[in-house]
Amino acid sequence: MTSPLDHGHALLARARDDFYVVRHLRGEADAPRWVIGFHAQQAVEKALKAVLSSHGIEYPRTHNLVMLVEMLRRARIGLPPDADTVGLLVPFGVLLRYEDVEGAEPPHIDPEGFEALVARTLDWAVENLKKED
Repeated sequence: MTSPLDHGHALLARARDDFYVVRHLRGEADAPRWVIGFHAQQAVEKALKAVLSSHGIEYPRTHNLVMLVEMLRRARIGLPPDADTVGLLVPFGVLLRYEDVEGAEPPHIDPEGFEALVARTLDWAVENLKKED
């Protein structure tokens, strides 16, 4: 059976995979912003879940980053630098991926903003997991 810390490291590895997509597509003029936003949302989600897991906290199957941050807050785990703004990525997790979004405008975050937010969150998660090693 995988330990909570091992599970956290596995999630963090997947978060880095999503970040790879964000970094490589953000400079592409034709890259759909929702795709970059989706992978940014996924990277942040997996990083938050990695930290929760490494602390032995079970989390629900959710794409709601605000809920995950609240779980961290209740557990008195230090929050990522962008804890108050990760909610901007929530629509990219499901709504903008699956729903008929004709006329729907994704939240305004430029691709470089996506990259910076994810990078800070991943750095936070890496440091957090190091403390648990």
